[in-house]
Amino acid sequence: MTSPETIIGNARIVLADRVIACGWIAFADGRVAEFGEGKAPAGNEDVAGDLIMPGLIELHTDHLEAHYVPRPKVFWDPIAAVVSYDGQLATSGITTVLDSLRVWREDGAEEVDGRAGVLAEAIASARDANLLRADHFLHLRCEIPMPSVVEEAKELVGRPDVRLISLMDHTPGQRQFRDEGKLRDYYRGKGAGMTDAELDTLFERRFAYQKAHAATNMREIVALAHQYDIPLASHDDTTDENVTDAIRDCVSVAEFPTTMEAARGLHQAGIDILMGAPNVVRGGSHSGNIAAVDLAREGLLDILSSDYIPSSLLMAALQLPRHAPAIDLASAVRTVTKTPAEAVGLADRGEIAVGKRADLIRVHVARDIPVVRSVWREGHRVA
Repeated sequence: MTSPETIIGNARIVLADRVIACGWIAFADGRVAEFGEGKAPAGNEDVAGDLIMPGLIELHTDHLEAHYVPRPKVFWDPIAAVVSYDGQLATSGITTVLDSLRVWREDGAEEVDGRAGVLAEAIASARDANLLRADHFLHLRCEIPMPSVVEEAKELVGRPDVRLISLMDHTPGQRQFRDEGKLRDYYRGKGAGMTDAELDTLFERRFAYQKAHAATNMREIVALAHQYDIPLASHDDTTDENVTDAIRDCVSVAEFPTTMEAARGLHQAGIDILMGAPNVVRGGSHSGNIAAVDLAREGLLDILSSDYIPSSLLMAALQLPRHAPAIDLASAVRTVTKTPAEAVGLADRGEIAVGKRADLIRVHVARDIPVVRSVWREGHRVA
C-alpha cells in the first residue's frame, strides 16, 4: 500500500553527519523524497522546532519476556504480550527491533527459558495479522554451555527474520559475573528469589555444563551462523582471550564488553561495540563493570541498546554529547540508527537520506526528558 506525500516543516532534522537547525522533509510511498533547509513547501505539518530523526533501531532487547511472564508462574497470551510490547517500543521511538529470545532450556531456572519458539511464532502471527507498529526481526541468544542449545537453535535459525545470533556464557565467575556475589544478588532479586543452597546447586550444574558442552556447542553454533550467513555477536567480553575468540569466530558486534582492555582489543579488530543505554542513563553498569560513557569518551562506543528499558535508548543517545564532548548530536544518534542497521545488513533504513525508508520519529525534549510525539514507519503514522 502506498502512502500519500507528507511534508514536515519547522524541524530540527538529524542527518547522519549533521543537524539542520531549521528545515523540512517530504516523504511518499514509504521513502524519503527530499529534504532541505529553511521554509517548507506549502501544506506542511509544522512541528514547532521539534527534532525529526530516523526511527531507532534496537539490536538487543529481551523486554518481550517481561510481557510474556509478567509475574512468576503467570504466562500471558503470547500474541497479546507481543502487541503490548510492540506498542511500548513504538512510543519509545523504536521502529525496527531485533527481539532477543533465549535459546536454551535449564531445569529450575527462569520460566522464559526454552520459550523462544513460542515467542517467535507469536511475533510472526502478530506480524501476519498486521498488529505491529515496529518492524520485528529475531536475535537468538544462545547460552553456549547448555546441553540443548544447538538443537534449539537449529529449530529457529532457518527463519527469514533471524538477523543476529549472540554467543553467551553466564557461567559463574567469568565475563559479566566475574564477581560470583553479583550473580547471587541477581538471582536473589528475581521473582521469589533463590536460597543460597539452591544457588549452590544451580552454579555447580552450570560449571558441569560448561566443562561438558561449551567448546563443542560454540563450534556448532558458530558454524550454523556462518552456514545461514547470520551476523554473530559476542557477549560480555572481558579478557584478551575473549577478544581472540571473537576475532576467530568472525564476530560482527561485541555486546557489553566488561573491561576497557577488551573494548580496545575489539575496536582494534574492527568489531562494533554495543553497550546498554541504561548504563548511560544510570551512569554505570548494574553489574559493576565498565561504564558505557567511559568507552564513549575513548571513542570505543558504536551502538547503544535499550536492553531491558525501551525508553532508555532515546534518552541515552540524547545524553551522550553531554558525557563525551567529542560526540555531537548527529554521531550520538548514529549509535541508535545507522550503525546498528548496517551491523545486521539493513541498508534501507537508519538515516534520513533520499530513497531510504521513511521510518521517522518526532521528538520533543522538555526538562531533559525526550517525548516521542509522532512515529512513522514506511511513511505511515503508527504512533
